[in-house]
Amino acid sequence: MLASLTWTAGRTAIAALAGCAAVAATVSQAPFGGSSGSAASQPLAAPGQTLAGEGPGGRTPLASWTLASDPGNRGLARKWERGAFAGRAVSLPNVVDPNHITGVAGKRNYQGSVAWYRTGFAAPQAGTYALSFTSANFHASVWVDGREVASHSGSYLPFEARAALAAGRHTVVVRVDWRDPQAQARAGFHRTWFNWGGLNGEASVRPIGASELTDPTIKTILQPGSPAGAPATVTVGVLLTNNGPSRTIAPEGTLNGGGQTIPLSFPGRAIGHGKTAALSTTVIVERPRLWSPASPSLYDLTLAVGQESSFSARVGLRQLTWRSGRLYLNGRRLQLHGASLQEDVRGHADALTGHDEDTLVSELKAIGANAVRSQHPLDPGMLERLDAAGLLVWQGIGPVEGAGQWYSTTPALLRGAEQQARTALLAAELHPSIFAWNLVDELAGNGRDGEVAYVQALTRWIHAHDPTRMVGVDVWGDHPPSRAGAPFREVDAVAQTDYTGWYDSPTVSAARQAAEMRARLARMERTFPGRVLLISEFGSESNALNPAGAPGSYAYQSNLLARHIAVYAADPQLSGMLIWNLRDYALNPDFQGGSIHSKLPRVRLIEGLNQKGLFTYSGSAKPAVSVVARLYAQLPGS
Repeated sequence: MLASLTWTAGRTAIAALAGCAAVAATVSQAPFGGSSGSAASQPLAAPGQTLAGEGPGGRTPLASWTLASDPGNRGLARKWERGAFAGRAVSLPNVVDPNHITGVAGKRNYQGSVAWYRTGFAAPQAGTYALSFTSANFHASVWVDGREVASHSGSYLPFEARAALAAGRHTVVVRVDWRDPQAQARAGFHRTWFNWGGLNGEASVRPIGASELTDPTIKTILQPGSPAGAPATVTVGVLLTNNGPSRTIAPEGTLNGGGQTIPLSFPGRAIGHGKTAALSTTVIVERPRLWSPASPSLYDLTLAVGQESSFSARVGLRQLTWRSGRLYLNGRRLQLHGASLQEDVRGHADALTGHDEDTLVSELKAIGANAVRSQHPLDPGMLERLDAAGLLVWQGIGPVEGAGQWYSTTPALLRGAEQQARTALLAAELHPSIFAWNLVDELAGNGRDGEVAYVQALTRWIHAHDPTRMVGVDVWGDHPPSRAGAPFREVDAVAQTDYTGWYDSPTVSAARQAAEMRARLARMERTFPGRVLLISEFGSESNALNPAGAPGSYAYQSNLLARHIAVYAADPQLSGMLIWNLRDYALNPDFQGGSIHSKLPRVRLIEGLNQKGLFTYSGSAKPAVSVVARLYAQLPGS
């Protein structure tokens, strides 16, 4: 029986979705009507199934589902929202077709389809329950017992549905519609990689108690000039929502690590029913074990209101500062080198397993990276692995646009772009690995009108909400501004692409290419004085189809990357270099290299793939891996 339904998509609900370890299994799955052998009859928590380690207590993974494809979009007419459909058993995260990327099947897959997912659980007692999802592409609608409780658009963004339920069995159905990537772009969600469809993130259910703790924050301050091991001032904040009667509530917690357990006591606050208050407390941590790439120490943060509610996470104590165009971590100059990361693995697409995420981290370590860049919000499990590995993250949180494009051209789309960035930031802000929030990819010149308003509004909000990290903007290196205009007035860091040797000047001498790289750097430094500067993308496509040493070959990629790295390593004003890309990935079935054929008409590329990776799509190391690893090992911070 369904008592009543509500949908929450505000800051408190969204922040609760960052992921957490399953604690006491207060909700368990039970069979319900469906086809023989459906996922509903499987255990709720499949063997080895876990949730990301950060988030509210009491969550149980909704791991086992029944999946039914609906290419003709007939499910709504057939009342599939009630759960009466047959299908195959799958586990989350899931992409409906992670394999076809070329040919007729690849084009059909890229253009998208409709699919339905079903699972169930047993509520042990009457109350409000939250269904949490970390990602779905693209439109997702959620029903409980045949009644719609939530709808959501946009991948890599968490969302939540809430339902007041009677004790007993309940059926959950999710319809996912990822048709027409061009329409998705018009809706403000352009993507420069394959249009994978499905529930490509974790899902969980938890009971909602008399209070909720959400959106924790942590800030570490070190005294200037303090020796290693000197005390750190740590401030922990949290939002507290009172679902019970008006009363005074005083959360407590601990910060546990480095052989210490530091108690956290928040001052009591009188909070009315249904109200939310922001609380904070400050403690001194003696002999802190600071987080850094060389020593990625983590602490266990736990917060609780008695037995009513809790929140846990793995956090790092570290202080980022920047001045005069230089970036510092715990008082030491930070110089970054690494590659960009696309969450896409052959056979799983962007529904990465824990093993997939471990493999990607291993590949970053194999090239000697201390940093990584992502255009889209990374999966919570991926971020936790980057935290533990000591890999710093330039994290994209805003709309991903084509170079020089801006799709959010109406007031409604502009509001959506801002909400997208805020949602992504709130879900990831506890991760010590993130050092910058990037708002725009490949901005041209001084941007377009809506783009400028978006950057300015988000920069001010982030500076107020999270002063512990930089606000960044990526610039399209072929069309940089000659002077820094409105979108750059308040940002802290600027990254710029440089495809010299590939899209630009691929046929000139190596010496000429290096000279052009140096000239681009000099212009960038004149345009953005005082900003922290990075090169966000450089490299070239490579495979075994082209003659050795020719553009498009493995040897050409290795030599070109070596030239870029040598130029960037010699520039003391530059704070980082990030190769595009760590691994080849699926782009779209018609992709054959883009504009490169106008410069190199004889280059041979594999259809459907972006092949600028240091590793192939299947994960085999290209010769460039050893070249980059050797050169990165010689850089400061390695």
